Amino acid sequence: MIQEERVKALNRHSLRKGDYVLYWMQASQRTECNHALEYAIRRANEHKKPLIVYFGLTDTYPEANERHYCFMLEGLREVSLSLKDRGIAMVVRHDSPEHGAVALARKASLVVCDLGYLKIQKQWRQNAAERIGCPLLQVESDVVVPVETVSDREEYSAATIRRKLHRILPVYLKPLEGQATLIDSSKLIFDSYDIMSTRTALSGITIDQSVKPVHGFRGGTREAKERLEDFINRKLDSYESLRNDPNANSLSNLSPYLHFGQISPLYIALKIIKSNSPGIDTFLEELLVRRELSMNFVHYNPHYDSFDGLPAWAKRTLCEHRDDHRAFEYSLEELENAKTHDSYWNAAQKEMVTTGKMHGYMRMYWGKKILEWSADPEEAYKRALYLNNKYELDGRDPNGFAGVAWCFGKHDRPWGSRPIFGNVRYMSANGLRRKFDVDPYALKYQSDNPQSPPETNAEDNVKG
Repeated sequence: MIQEERVKALNRHSLRKGDYVLYWMQASQRTECNHALEYAIRRANEHKKPLIVYFGLTDTYPEANERHYCFMLEGLREVSLSLKDRGIAMVVRHDSPEHGAVALARKASLVVCDLGYLKIQKQWRQNAAERIGCPLLQVESDVVVPVETVSDREEYSAATIRRKLHRILPVYLKPLEGQATLIDSSKLIFDSYDIMSTRTALSGITIDQSVKPVHGFRGGTREAKERLEDFINRKLDSYESLRNDPNANSLSNLSPYLHFGQISPLYIALKIIKSNSPGIDTFLEELLVRRELSMNFVHYNPHYDSFDGLPAWAKRTLCEHRDDHRAFEYSLEELENAKTHDSYWNAAQKEMVTTGKMHGYMRMYWGKKILEWSADPEEAYKRALYLNNKYELDGRDPNGFAGVAWCFGKHDRPWGSRPIFGNVRYMSANGLRRKFDVDPYALKYQSDNPQSPPETNAEDNVKG
């Protein structure tokens, strides 16, 4: 089912005669449970036209590097093969995505695109909408409920969006059935960038090669679905009690796949609900409420990627304490190389650098300490975003931006005042120890510095 709220016209052009219907795939990099793809298939069948799928491979995407591109290309290769099996041609152009979309649209009756929430993604679509001479229809498929349907404004917290989301959620928790194309386009000849070999594809683009691919994650829908099945079968029942313990390995690890649109959040939600596990509510709180709150933040707040995007109370209290004494202050190089006095923090940083993903609970602690150890809050914010976006496979997306912002007070409430943090929530090493046995985690990723970080009882006893 494709709800009409998912579809938005980006220009006012009328349908015209053309050789095909074009689906510009960019954010939703999958062939299963993809509302934009299924909508394009329906329109192509309706007008008795073949469907062409296009992807723009730019080598200038902000902060993306070889680690991110490798994971994405692994998924795109699977997309291409899956589309071929469905009788649909895929065209990849080594160009800024909007340029290729405009070029291919010259022979299209209409163009369908998916929705991206970041500024650069919105700019691509707006640029194309102004230059394409046929209808450009945007179909939202990377959230369960369309962002503007949930709320017409930026939400203050999970509590405020939760009520709105749950009221209308049943309408959108509906399976999406795939349809066959009436006309096979897979034999049509287009000039396309070869992505069948990830290594060869990487060699043909000019990107930052300083951050290498990781072995623990392989891109693609098939891998994502296997991880989901494993999570449901082995981890979901204990998710509520173990999700904050990085030693337990109880997370789904689906965030990189959600980041690249390689698996649908709707597909995940329906599979989780069907499991009848006691962990359903806790997991759906993260997948639906918290994730869609992140989309709301990025969609409505133009400063989502800077200190200016924080709530007024958080900016005010942090600035009031900007000159407070810092017992430890580190350079960006020291942070990046995990050279701090805190073995727990160092382990979290090393986990991110070596595996491409940091445990969610440790990521909160990690961000809080960057604030504590930087010269001022604005510099801390820049550092946290830089490191997160550089090394995390799931960085550079709404969840990543909202996660960093949370460490500085976004989507949270004021707490008791303390040095440096003011009224922003504080996290401590002693707090980690109370939550779980953190020393094995530190030893796993930081064997060269296994000692526990010093902590003063006075600081740890300040209550919010």
